[in-house]
This record gives sequence, C-alpha cells and structure tokens, in this order.
Amino acid sequence: MNKKIGIIGGGQLGKMMILEAKRLGLYIVTLDPDAECASSSISDELITADLYDGAAIGELAGKTDIITYEFEKINALALMELEKKGHVIYPSAASLSIIQDKYLQKSKLRENGIKVPDFEPIDDYTALCEYAERSGYPIMLKARKNGYDGKGNCLVLSEPGLERGFNALRQVSEGLMAEEVIDFAMEVSVVAARAVNGQKAVYPIPYNVHKDNILDMMTVPAPLSEGLQADIKEAAKKVMDVFEGVGTFCVEMFIGKNGEIYINEVAPRPHNSGHYTIEGCRVNQFENHIRAILGLPLGSTELLHGGVIMRNLLGQGDGPAKIEGIEEAYKHDGVNIHVYGKRECKTGRKMGHYTITAASLRQALETDAKIVGAVKITGGVRVKKHDEKGRIQL
Repeated sequence: MNKKIGIIGGGQLGKMMILEAKRLGLYIVTLDPDAECASSSISDELITADLYDGAAIGELAGKTDIITYEFEKINALALMELEKKGHVIYPSAASLSIIQDKYLQKSKLRENGIKVPDFEPIDDYTALCEYAERSGYPIMLKARKNGYDGKGNCLVLSEPGLERGFNALRQVSEGLMAEEVIDFAMEVSVVAARAVNGQKAVYPIPYNVHKDNILDMMTVPAPLSEGLQADIKEAAKKVMDVFEGVGTFCVEMFIGKNGEIYINEVAPRPHNSGHYTIEGCRVNQFENHIRAILGLPLGSTELLHGGVIMRNLLGQGDGPAKIEGIEEAYKHDGVNIHVYGKRECKTGRKMGHYTITAASLRQALETDAKIVGAVKITGGVRVKKHDEKGRIQL
C-alpha cells in the first residue's frame, strides 16, 4: 500500500495515528504551527503553518492522497474547496463544518430524531435574559465554536452570573447557545469507527471521572446493564450515520437516572476517551481510524482484559517538561506509560497518560492506588490553576 496521508494537527492524537500508519509503511505529511510538535519526530514531512492557513492546507493536499485531522479547530472552508476539486478528506469537510458549531451540530442531531438536551441560540444579552426568564436556573451557557476541555462552557447558577458568563464566553466565540442542564446519573464517551462502506465498530463503554472538566481517569467496563450498553452503542452508530462519518468518532452522552440517553457532543476524530483501547482492545481506535480512511475492513474492538484503567497525566507547573516516576510505576505489572513528547509543560495541559490492564477491574484499581501521583510531568515552578482551565461556575 503506497498511499500518502496528510494529517492536520501534530499533537498526541496525530502522533498516535502515525504510529499505526507506519506499521503499514505509509508516508505521512503533518501540518502544525509548531515545528517541535509531538508528531514532528515521526512525520515524514512537516509543514509548519497555522491550522487555518488555506495555502498550507492546499500544499498538504498536493503532497498526499488522503487528508484527515486530529482537531476540529481547523479551516473547514478550505477543506470544502479541496473536496470540490476531487481531494479525499475524511471525515468529510461538510460534516466538520457542522460539528465545529455546537448549535448546528445539535440541530442536525435533533432534525434526525436523536435525543439531545433542549437548546436555543443566543444572539445577544437580551436573548439570554429572556431565555433565563423562561427556563429558570441553572443554565448551561456554551460558546458555539472554539470550546475545548471545558473552556467555552459556563454553568450559570443564578441571575447575577448571567452577564459575567455572557461576557466571558463572548471572548471565546461570537455566537453562543443556552442549553438545558441534564440531571444525569453518568456521563460516558463512546468511541466508535465507521468505514467508507458503512461498516461500524463500537468500543466497550468506559466510566469517566472528570476534574475541572478535564478527563482525569476512566475505568472499563462501565457499570452498565447489557441492555443499556446496547442502547448506548446503537445511539453512537446513529450519530455516525447522521454525519456520514468515515474514521473514528467520539460521542459524548449523558445517561439519565431512568436510562435516558442524551447526546452531548460529537468529536469527528480519535479522542482522549479512547486511549485505553491501545492496550485494552484487539484493535485500537487509531488503527481503526487509519483502516477506515484507507477503505480497509475495520478490526475487532474486543476488550482483551477483565479490567482497564486510563489516567491522564496533566502538566504540573509551567516550563520545560520533566518526567518523574516511570521506574516506580513499572515495578507493577500491567502498567503502560505514554509520554506525548511536548517540550513545554503547562499546568493542566495533557502531557501523557498511563493505562493499567488486569484480570479484573478491582485488580487494576489496586495497582492504580499504588502508582497514582508517582508518575507526573512537571514544568518547574508550580502555578495556580485559573478558572479558564475548567468550566466557570458563577
């Protein structure tokens, strides 16, 4: 196979795509603004340019047969123009342009009969006040674009927080939306893949634990009945069909206290929530992404162990990255550490992760209790976390 793949974005997700693509001997060209990005050491070529640089994206298209991406905040319009000229882009630029805007994304899902929290566009502060008067509190206020890891979400608990929340999010995105706050029993992130021919593969459902609206850890399998698991997986398949997805997707869902399933957000790419699949499953999310965009059959998503844990390693302090605790962690069976290769550590930045596999989830949790906190990536002087690192509560 002599296909050349272009990847927009050179972070850890792109790096993990490349590791799988290289097993098939594929040639990879990456586009990223950072000449020392995580993918730089293993890309065959690196185009150093802004992710919205249309000329650079055109250059990438000229060097490759297929374009994919590891991040949604890219130039969808430039990709749509390339599609018109016959270039192959997966997932499609048309789907990306809808998913980039949370209001359009939710509207598309609702139009296709998929259950989502109630929502409305917010064009100005007056519209927000009118919405609050009708709906009451709390209100989930969201930036329609550019949100990431909780940045762009604001939980407004009472009237005094309306104006502050509105002003804060208008700095993230001109367009806003207000959304019903779901009193959910559990939040799950379902990773699934869809091939060019419509074949689908859904991964085992993890249980997520968040801190400051950033995923801290996940355990697999999640404590869900077989019937609910089947319903959740079917919902993920429907979402991929709606967007005619090709590649790996992540579908974030709220599970209500009576088993209701609400779609929260969709990411058209491999996801942090699927890192456990690298050691945990027969074929991981990155390999299935590469298979999908190449038109190959998808691989088995079978869980290979009785229990799997993934824990993110978030940066502690700002400065040159320093890794600690690997030797201590590797004294325990079933531990695998992934360091992303980001040179600069920033507090709260995703710098790496580790997985633990074991015969049972109980055994995996016992190992995690022994090493949690031992493995860390620091950047020198510790600094305080700021509100913008997570969801603002007003």
